Amino acid sequence: MSRTLFRTRIKFCGLTRSGDVRLASELGADAIGFVFADKSPRRVQPEEARAMRYALAPLVDAVALFMDNPVDEVREVIKQVRPSLLQFHGSEDDAYCRSFGLPYLKAFGMGGSDPVPDARILHSRYPGASGFLFDGHAAGGAGGAGQGFDWSRIPEALTKPYVVAGGLDADNVFDAIMATLPWGVDVSSGIESAPGIKDGDKMRRFVEEVRRADCHAESEADPDHAAA
Repeated sequence: MSRTLFRTRIKFCGLTRSGDVRLASELGADAIGFVFADKSPRRVQPEEARAMRYALAPLVDAVALFMDNPVDEVREVIKQVRPSLLQFHGSEDDAYCRSFGLPYLKAFGMGGSDPVPDARILHSRYPGASGFLFDGHAAGGAGGAGQGFDWSRIPEALTKPYVVAGGLDADNVFDAIMATLPWGVDVSSGIESAPGIKDGDKMRRFVEEVRRADCHAESEADPDHAAA
Protein backbone atom coordinates (compact mmCIF):
# COMPACT_ATOMS: atom_id res chain seq x y z
CA MET A 1 0.00 0.00 0.00
CA SER A 2 1.51 3.32 -1.05
CA ARG A 3 1.90 5.76 1.84
CA THR A 4 0.71 8.64 -0.34
CA LEU A 5 -2.71 7.06 -0.80
CA PHE A 6 -3.94 7.61 2.75
CA ARG A 7 -3.58 9.74 5.83
CA THR A 8 -2.83 8.46 9.30
CA ARG A 9 -6.01 7.81 11.26
CA ILE A 10 -6.13 8.94 14.90
CA LYS A 11 -7.80 7.06 17.72
CA PHE A 12 -8.09 8.56 21.19
CA CYS A 13 -8.71 5.76 23.66
CA GLY A 14 -9.87 5.42 27.25
CA LEU A 15 -12.21 8.41 27.35
CA THR A 16 -14.43 8.75 30.40
CA ARG A 17 -16.02 12.21 30.01
CA SER A 18 -18.45 13.54 27.41
CA GLY A 19 -16.60 16.84 27.19
CA ASP A 20 -13.41 15.04 26.20
CA VAL A 21 -15.30 13.07 23.57
CA ARG A 22 -16.72 16.26 22.09
CA LEU A 23 -13.33 18.00 22.06
CA ALA A 24 -11.61 14.99 20.52
CA SER A 25 -14.16 15.01 17.71
CA GLU A 26 -13.65 18.72 17.11
CA LEU A 27 -9.86 18.36 17.05
CA GLY A 28 -10.03 15.77 14.30
CA ALA A 29 -9.88 12.35 15.97
CA ASP A 30 -11.23 9.65 13.68
CA ALA A 31 -12.23 7.27 16.45
CA ILE A 32 -12.95 7.29 20.17
CA GLY A 33 -12.22 4.22 22.28
CA PHE A 34 -14.30 3.15 25.26
CA VAL A 35 -12.59 0.59 27.48
CA PHE A 36 -14.48 -2.36 28.98
CA ALA A 37 -11.46 -4.46 30.01
CA ASP A 38 -11.44 -5.46 33.69
CA LYS A 39 -7.78 -4.58 34.24
CA SER A 40 -8.01 -1.01 32.98
CA PRO A 41 -8.31 2.05 35.26
CA ARG A 42 -10.23 3.65 32.37
CA ARG A 43 -12.95 1.03 32.32
CA VAL A 44 -16.46 2.43 31.91
CA GLN A 45 -19.86 0.82 32.20
CA PRO A 46 -22.05 0.38 29.12
CA GLU A 47 -24.48 3.01 30.40
CA GLU A 48 -21.67 5.55 30.76
CA ALA A 49 -20.32 4.86 27.28
CA ARG A 50 -23.81 5.10 25.82
CA ALA A 51 -24.19 8.58 27.30
CA MET A 52 -20.77 9.65 26.00
CA ARG A 53 -21.57 8.33 22.55
CA TYR A 54 -24.09 11.13 22.10
CA ALA A 55 -21.17 13.59 22.25
CA LEU A 56 -19.57 12.06 19.15
CA ALA A 57 -19.54 14.22 16.04
CA PRO A 58 -20.72 12.77 12.72
CA LEU A 59 -18.23 10.52 10.93
CA VAL A 60 -16.31 9.74 14.15
CA ASP A 61 -16.30 6.04 15.06
CA ALA A 62 -17.04 4.57 18.48
CA VAL A 63 -14.69 1.69 19.31
CA ALA A 64 -15.32 -0.78 22.13
CA LEU A 65 -12.20 -2.33 23.68
CA PHE A 66 -12.26 -5.72 25.39
CA MET A 67 -9.82 -8.15 26.94
CA ASP A 68 -11.15 -11.67 27.44
CA ASN A 69 -14.57 -10.37 28.43
CA PRO A 70 -17.44 -12.88 28.69
CA VAL A 71 -19.67 -13.09 25.62
CA ASP A 72 -22.66 -11.65 27.48
CA GLU A 73 -20.69 -8.54 28.47
CA VAL A 74 -19.61 -7.89 24.90
CA ARG A 75 -23.16 -8.31 23.66
CA GLU A 76 -24.49 -5.92 26.29
CA VAL A 77 -21.94 -3.28 25.26
CA ILE A 78 -22.86 -3.69 21.62
CA LYS A 79 -26.54 -3.39 22.46
CA GLN A 80 -26.17 -0.22 24.51
CA VAL A 81 -23.22 1.58 22.91
CA ARG A 82 -23.65 0.57 19.24
CA PRO A 83 -19.92 0.68 18.42
CA SER A 84 -18.85 0.58 14.80
CA LEU A 85 -15.65 -1.32 15.59
CA LEU A 86 -14.51 -3.81 18.25
CA GLN A 87 -10.96 -4.12 19.58
CA PHE A 88 -9.73 -7.26 21.34
CA HIS A 89 -6.59 -7.30 23.52
CA GLY A 90 -6.78 -10.76 25.08
CA SER A 91 -6.48 -14.36 23.97
CA GLU A 92 -9.62 -14.20 21.82
CA ASP A 93 -9.50 -16.26 18.63
CA ASP A 94 -10.92 -15.27 15.25
CA ALA A 95 -14.16 -17.20 15.71
CA TYR A 96 -14.87 -15.39 18.96
CA CYS A 97 -14.05 -11.98 17.52
CA ARG A 98 -16.17 -12.55 14.41
CA SER A 99 -19.14 -13.93 16.33
CA PHE A 100 -20.48 -10.46 17.18
CA GLY A 101 -21.04 -9.47 13.57
CA LEU A 102 -18.97 -6.27 13.67
CA PRO A 103 -15.57 -5.34 12.20
CA TYR A 104 -12.74 -5.88 14.65
CA LEU A 105 -9.09 -5.11 15.32
CA LYS A 106 -6.92 -7.72 17.03
CA ALA A 107 -4.28 -6.25 19.33
CA PHE A 108 -0.89 -7.77 20.15
CA GLY A 109 1.40 -6.91 23.03
CA MET A 110 4.88 -6.12 21.72
CA GLY A 111 6.63 -5.22 24.98
CA GLY A 112 7.72 -8.68 26.09
CA SER A 113 10.55 -10.91 24.98
CA ASP A 114 8.33 -13.40 23.14
CA PRO A 115 8.91 -13.55 19.38
CA VAL A 116 6.28 -11.78 17.30
CA PRO A 117 4.40 -13.97 14.79
CA ASP A 118 5.17 -13.08 11.20
CA ALA A 119 2.60 -11.55 8.90
CA ARG A 120 1.61 -14.86 7.33
CA ILE A 121 0.79 -16.39 10.71
CA LEU A 122 -1.18 -13.35 11.86
CA HIS A 123 -3.27 -13.37 8.71
CA SER A 124 -3.94 -17.09 8.98
CA ARG A 125 -4.92 -16.88 12.65
CA TYR A 126 -7.19 -13.87 12.21
CA PRO A 127 -8.56 -13.96 8.66
CA GLY A 128 -11.66 -12.05 9.74
CA ALA A 129 -9.78 -9.14 11.29
CA SER A 130 -10.17 -5.74 9.67
CA GLY A 131 -6.69 -4.92 10.90
CA PHE A 132 -4.15 -5.36 13.66
CA LEU A 133 -3.03 -3.14 16.54
CA PHE A 134 0.47 -3.32 18.02
CA ASP A 135 0.73 -2.07 21.60
CA GLY A 136 3.58 -1.63 24.06
CA HIS A 137 2.40 -3.95 26.81
CA ALA A 138 3.66 -7.50 27.17
CA ALA A 139 1.52 -10.37 25.94
CA GLY A 140 -1.31 -10.87 28.41
CA GLY A 141 -0.82 -7.45 29.95
CA ALA A 142 -3.18 -4.50 29.87
CA GLY A 143 -2.57 -1.54 27.59
CA GLY A 144 -2.90 2.14 28.38
CA ALA A 145 0.15 2.30 30.65
CA GLY A 146 2.27 4.41 28.32
CA GLN A 147 4.68 1.59 27.51
CA GLY A 148 6.50 1.92 24.23
CA PHE A 149 8.16 -0.81 22.18
CA ASP A 150 10.74 -1.28 19.46
CA TRP A 151 8.85 -0.30 16.30
CA SER A 152 11.15 -2.45 14.19
CA ARG A 153 9.43 -5.52 15.71
CA ILE A 154 6.25 -4.86 13.72
CA PRO A 155 5.92 -7.74 11.24
CA GLU A 156 6.79 -6.97 7.65
CA ALA A 157 4.60 -7.73 4.63
CA LEU A 158 1.30 -7.11 6.41
CA THR A 159 -1.54 -6.79 3.92
CA LYS A 160 -4.15 -5.66 6.45
CA PRO A 161 -4.12 -2.13 7.91
CA TYR A 162 -2.32 -1.82 11.23
CA VAL A 163 -2.40 0.65 14.09
CA VAL A 164 0.53 1.57 16.33
CA ALA A 165 -0.04 2.22 20.04
CA GLY A 166 1.95 2.20 23.25
CA GLY A 167 3.81 5.13 24.79
CA LEU A 168 2.81 7.59 22.08
CA ASP A 169 2.48 11.31 22.75
CA ALA A 170 2.97 14.58 20.91
CA ASP A 171 6.75 14.33 21.35
CA ASN A 172 7.23 11.00 19.58
CA VAL A 173 4.23 10.32 17.33
CA PHE A 174 5.91 12.06 14.38
CA ASP A 175 8.87 9.66 14.66
CA ALA A 176 6.54 6.69 15.12
CA ILE A 177 4.67 7.48 11.92
CA MET A 178 7.81 8.09 9.91
CA ALA A 179 9.31 4.82 11.17
CA THR A 180 6.29 2.55 10.73
CA LEU A 181 3.98 4.24 8.18
CA PRO A 182 0.88 2.89 9.94
CA TRP A 183 -2.76 3.09 8.93
CA GLY A 184 -3.44 4.69 12.30
CA VAL A 185 -2.09 5.62 15.71
CA ASP A 186 -3.79 5.01 19.05
CA VAL A 187 -3.11 7.07 22.18
CA SER A 188 -4.41 7.04 25.72
CA SER A 189 -2.04 8.02 28.55
CA GLY A 190 -0.06 10.30 26.23
CA ILE A 191 -2.96 12.79 26.10
CA GLU A 192 -3.93 12.63 29.78
CA SER A 193 -3.48 14.56 32.98
CA ALA A 194 -4.68 11.49 34.94
CA PRO A 195 -6.01 8.04 33.91
CA GLY A 196 -9.17 8.64 31.89
CA ILE A 197 -8.91 12.45 32.17
CA LYS A 198 -7.81 13.89 28.87
CA ASP A 199 -5.80 17.09 28.50
CA GLY A 200 -7.08 19.37 25.74
CA ASP A 201 -3.69 20.86 24.90
CA LYS A 202 -2.04 17.44 24.69
CA MET A 203 -4.83 16.24 22.44
CA ARG A 204 -4.45 19.21 20.12
CA ARG A 205 -0.65 18.87 19.94
CA PHE A 206 -0.94 15.16 19.20
CA VAL A 207 -3.24 15.81 16.23
CA GLU A 208 -0.93 18.54 14.95
CA GLU A 209 2.08 16.22 15.05
CA VAL A 210 0.23 13.47 13.20
CA ARG A 211 -0.75 15.90 10.46
CA ARG A 212 2.83 17.20 10.30
CA ALA A 213 4.07 13.66 9.77
CA ASP A 214 1.51 13.06 7.03
CA CYS A 215 2.60 16.18 5.16
CA HIS A 216 6.26 15.33 5.61
CA ALA A 217 5.83 11.76 4.38
CA GLU A 218 3.90 12.94 1.34
CA SER A 219 6.49 15.54 0.40
CA GLU A 220 9.29 12.97 0.73
CA ALA A 221 7.40 10.57 -1.50
CA ASP A 222 6.75 13.26 -4.13
CA PRO A 223 10.03 14.98 -5.11
CA ASP A 224 8.22 17.44 -7.39
CA HIS A 225 5.98 18.47 -4.48
CA ALA A 226 8.98 18.85 -2.18
CA ALA A 227 10.83 20.96 -4.73
CA ALA A 228 7.88 23.27 -5.09
